[in-house]
Amino acid sequence: MNAFRVSAIAATLCLLSACDLHDYRTEIVVDELAIQTAVEDVLATQQAAWNRGDIPGFMEGYWKSDELRFASGGSVTHGWQETLDRYTRNYGEGDPAKMGELNFSDLVVEATSPDDALVFGKWQLTLADESPWGLFTLHFENVDGQWVIVSDHTSSDQ
Repeated sequence: MNAFRVSAIAATLCLLSACDLHDYRTEIVVDELAIQTAVEDVLATQQAAWNRGDIPGFMEGYWKSDELRFASGGSVTHGWQETLDRYTRNYGEGDPAKMGELNFSDLVVEATSPDDALVFGKWQLTLADESPWGLFTLHFENVDGQWVIVSDHTSSDQ
C-alpha cells in the first residue's frame, strides 16, 4: 500500500472520529406512570362491575372488536360478543352465587410503547364454598384514546 493511500485512510478515520455520529432513530417517550394508572383504572372498573353482578359492565374493559382474543380453560375465544357470551354461559346473567367476589392482585404493568402495555397479575374469586384463583396476562392497547384489553390469557389453579 503506498504512502498516499495510507495517509488518506488515516485522514478519513480521523475525520470520522471527530464527527458527531448521532443516532437519528426516533426516540419514543413512554409515560409509564400514566399508562400504569390508566390500565389499573380499567381493572378496578372491571372488578367493581363484576362484584355488582354486571357482566356487560365488566366487558367494557375489553376491545369491542372481532379481533379480541380471550384464552382460558384450554380454548381460545375470538371477538367481543363471543367473549361476553362465554362469560354469560359460565357465570349466568349476573348470578352472585356463580360470580362470587373478584379480586385482582400482584399487578405488574409493563409499558411497551405509548399505546401498548402488558399486564401480569393474579385473580381470585371468593365464593360461598371455594376460592378459585389463577394468573393472567393482558395485552392492553390505547384504541381511540381508551385503554382496552385486546388479548387476555387467563389460567386457573385448578
